[in-house]
Amino acid sequence: MKICISAESTIDLPRELLDEFDIKTVPFTITLGEKTGLDGVTTPEEIFDYVDRTGVLPKTSAVNIGQFMEYFQGLLKDYDEVIHFSLSSEFSSAYQNAYNVANELEHVHIVDSRSLSTGIALLAIYASKLVKEGLGVEEIIKKVSERIPNDQASFVLATVDYLYKGGRCSALAKLGAMLFRIRPQILVSDGKMGPGKKYNGKQVDCVINYCKDTLEQFNNPDLEIGFVTHSGATQDMIDAAVNAMKNRGFKRVLITTAGATISSHCGPKCLGILYINDGGR
Repeated sequence: MKICISAESTIDLPRELLDEFDIKTVPFTITLGEKTGLDGVTTPEEIFDYVDRTGVLPKTSAVNIGQFMEYFQGLLKDYDEVIHFSLSSEFSSAYQNAYNVANELEHVHIVDSRSLSTGIALLAIYASKLVKEGLGVEEIIKKVSERIPNDQASFVLATVDYLYKGGRCSALAKLGAMLFRIRPQILVSDGKMGPGKKYNGKQVDCVINYCKDTLEQFNNPDLEIGFVTHSGATQDMIDAAVNAMKNRGFKRVLITTAGATISSHCGPKCLGILYINDGGR
């Protein structure tokens, strides 16, 4: 039986990692004024340039029902079963759209990742591993679902401007963050984003402290694989995060850049470390 592991472009994996782990993707849509493009084609740099010029956030559109139908039907020509990992249902209509299509098709199974970015990737990579081990669809979904509550996804923002423009931060909070150079931690918990600790000072120092706090708070990681995912962070910020994870004992630390959809919500120079916090399976 051929089982396909699938996700939306919000999985934030480059082509070489998608190929390595045999994961298929379908893109979100990005609208910059009158210009419409696909996540993965439209770049984060274009997002940031557009916001700098216009002061307006781009519009991101989830994969719709028609797009999912065409995508899944295409996959089923080559695979017997499809397991699709969707961006958290708390963030987007993509999960519900995929679920509705799966109800009309046989052999398509939708998993609400309750996560975003490479938090989704961690689950999909684990599923891909189970496929290679020869497990069936139901067992794969069961094992992956057991890990979802321990999928540690968090990040530290370089600016709250994008939160403010998106209506998720007040003008007063924005002003305070600017005056005191506050760089907040955002935690993903039960599929939702919420505030964590607040850091201030140089960006690289904030990253060092964020990594230290995160690894101490979520202190039972699966050390096989972890991610450093960022939206145009400086090299010293990236190096600090990678060193923190390697010093903790991660065997493989993958550095990835957030795609246009995720970048349009977090803004430039955001950085996160992501891993599954269940000690490994």
